[in-house]
Amino acid sequence: MKHIFPGRTFLLVIVAALGYFVDIYDLVLFNVVKRESLEFILGAGHPDIKDIGIDLFNIQMLGMLLGGILWGVWGDKKGRITVLFGSILLYSAANIANAFTYDLTTYAIVRFIAGVGLAGELGAGITLITETLPREKRGYGTMVVVTFGALGAVFAAEVADRGAWFGTLWESLTGATLMNWQITYLVGGLMGLVLLAMRIGTFESGLFTQVKESAVKKGDLRMLFSDRGRFLRYLSCILIGVPVWYVIGVLVSLSQDVFVPEFRIDTSALDADGLKRINGQAIKYAYIGLSIGDLISGVLSQVLRSRKKVIFIYLAANLVLTLVFLFGMEGATIAVYNWLCLALGLATGYWVIFVTVASEQFGTNIRSTVATTTSNFVRGAVIPVTNAFKFIAVPMGSVTGALVVGLVCIGAAIWATTRVHETFHSDMDFVEH
Repeated sequence: MKHIFPGRTFLLVIVAALGYFVDIYDLVLFNVVKRESLEFILGAGHPDIKDIGIDLFNIQMLGMLLGGILWGVWGDKKGRITVLFGSILLYSAANIANAFTYDLTTYAIVRFIAGVGLAGELGAGITLITETLPREKRGYGTMVVVTFGALGAVFAAEVADRGAWFGTLWESLTGATLMNWQITYLVGGLMGLVLLAMRIGTFESGLFTQVKESAVKKGDLRMLFSDRGRFLRYLSCILIGVPVWYVIGVLVSLSQDVFVPEFRIDTSALDADGLKRINGQAIKYAYIGLSIGDLISGVLSQVLRSRKKVIFIYLAANLVLTLVFLFGMEGATIAVYNWLCLALGLATGYWVIFVTVASEQFGTNIRSTVATTTSNFVRGAVIPVTNAFKFIAVPMGSVTGALVVGLVCIGAAIWATTRVHETFHSDMDFVEH
C-alpha cells in the first residue's frame, strides 16, 4: 500500500482507517447490546424495551447532529487534527462510563455525549485525506478508510458474542466480574484511548494551513444557506446518504423486534443466547456487506472515473434488495435472513463515495463543516426515518410502512445525485466566497 500512499500520507490513511474502525464500533454498539443491557436495567421481557431502545438510539443520533455542527465548524476554524483528538477522547470516555450505567436517565445522557463525540471522526479524517492526497489517489485513500472502518461493526458483534475472554481478562486484572454488554462498551472505550496515542505523528492539512493564514471566512454555516445553488448542493449531499441509514436504522436494526417476527423467520436453529443476539448478528452481516460494498464502490469509481455513476448503480441495487427483503422473506430461515442483510449492506456500500463527494463539493474554508455535518445529518436522519416508520406502521403494518419510507428515501437520493457536481477530477485548492 505504501507505493499508493507515499511518505507520511501512509500513516495518515492508516490512522484515519483505524479511527473510523473504532468510530463505527462505538456507533453500532448500542444496537448490538441494547436488548441485553436494557433487560438488565428493566428486567427480561419488559414490554417497553423495543420503544425505549429506539428512543435511546435516537438520543445518540441527536448528539451526533449537534456534534456534527460543533466539530465541523471547529475543524474549519482550528484545524482537522484537533477534531480527531477531541472527538475520540469524548466518545471513548462516554463508552467507558456506559459500562457502569444502571438506570435509563444516565444511559440516555451517556449515549448523547457519545453521539457528540462520534460526530467528529469521519468528517475530519476524510477532509484530511481529500486535501492531502493527489486527485488520482484520494479515492483510494477514502476507500481504505471507510472499507476498513465498516469492519468495526463486525468486531462489535464478535466482542458481544465472545465477551467471555475479555471478561476473564478484566476479572484477572481488576477482580470485578462484568456482563457481556459491559465488556463490549469497555473494549470500545479502551480501543479509543489506544488510538488516541497512535494519533501522535499525524499532520495537519497543508490546504487548511494556507487558508488559516488568509482573511477568508472559515467554518461559517451561513455560507451554506446564503446561496441557492450552494444550499441545493449541500442538501443533495445529505439526501444521497439517507438510504444507507434507512437500511441500517430500520430494516437491519429492527430485525429482532419487528421483521424477524413479522416474516415468521425460522429461528429454531438458535439457542437461548442466539435468540437474544439476533440484532447483533443482523448488524454484523450487514456491515460485512457494507465493507465489501465500499471496497467495490471505491475501485469502481476509480475504474469508471466517476462518483455519480457508482451512486446510481448502488441506489438501483438498494431498491431491488429492499423489495426482496420486504416481500420475499416469509418463512425463511435465520441463516437466509442474515445473508440478505449482508446483501443489503453490500447495496449500501457507497458510503465511501458519498462522503468523498460531500468533501469534494465545497471549498477548503468550509470543507470540514460540510464533510462533518453531512455525514452526521445523514446518521441523524435515522430519527425522522424511524419515527416515520413507527407512525406509518401503526395503521398500515410494518411491511407497508417500511416500503413507503424506503421509496421516499431512495427516490430523494436519486434526485439528489442529479443535483451534485461530478468531482472525480476536481482540484481541492479553492475556497468559497
